[in-house]
Amino acid sequence: MKFKVTGQLGYEVIAPSTFILNIHALRTPAQAILEETFTVDPYFKIEEFSHYTENRFIRLEVTEPATLNISYSALVDTSFKLTSDDQLTRVPIADVDPIVLPYIFPSRYCQSDKLFRFANNKFGKINNAFEKVIALTQWIHDNVEYLSGSTNSQTSAYDTATELAGVCRDFAHLGIALCRALDIPARYFTGYAYQLNPPDFHACFEAYLGGKWIIFDATQLTPLNGLVKIATGRDAADAAIASIFGNVNCLSVSANCELADQNFEPVFYDSNNPVGLTYL
Repeated sequence: MKFKVTGQLGYEVIAPSTFILNIHALRTPAQAILEETFTVDPYFKIEEFSHYTENRFIRLEVTEPATLNISYSALVDTSFKLTSDDQLTRVPIADVDPIVLPYIFPSRYCQSDKLFRFANNKFGKINNAFEKVIALTQWIHDNVEYLSGSTNSQTSAYDTATELAGVCRDFAHLGIALCRALDIPARYFTGYAYQLNPPDFHACFEAYLGGKWIIFDATQLTPLNGLVKIATGRDAADAAIASIFGNVNCLSVSANCELADQNFEPVFYDSNNPVGLTYL
């Protein structure tokens, strides 16, 4: 499926500052970048890099005060696979690939250790691993109010479980923490999302089941096959849209994802047809 994605960031830079940006769509076996543009106005030196993840970062050094406008657009071709729930078993920790092991431990925003008792009391008796993640995702959807402005950059999964309010970032963190508390590796997913209203950058999570990363979205605001991946990580600290070092005011943030293909059929999980979706 082809999607046209755009992202715009606007800043008032008061003094020399450095930005680490993460708005580029990933290049993966499941995601081909057919066209891509990235502009900075006014122009300053930029450098693209990756670290221990596959995420594509831009380091931007702004050497003088400026009103900065950053724009990204791409035409992206994505693919996915549906897998029956009976194949999506929990992988024993002894057999988990070492590259996946970081996603089983507590992290800054996903304190799975603090939620261990709650997760096991609530979901521990569900035998099927996929059904277990579906159940905790549905619990988040049913019990946590989606409320813009209710949280900030310090809000953790434990806070969300206590206050029962948040935005997509908080829904994702809570889903990740509950999975890890149940010995299921899980990671943060941020991307562009088709049919998201209002349009914005979106966060959800992936759980490692049957040796595959399966996508889950407790907000249920966008089709699972309507996502264009920007980044993954242990939590939002690994996949922030922008990390800023300096004296800067944010003026605007916007993102959009439009269908560039025909015959799109949205995929949501259905108890009558239990399959998991993975981006190949």
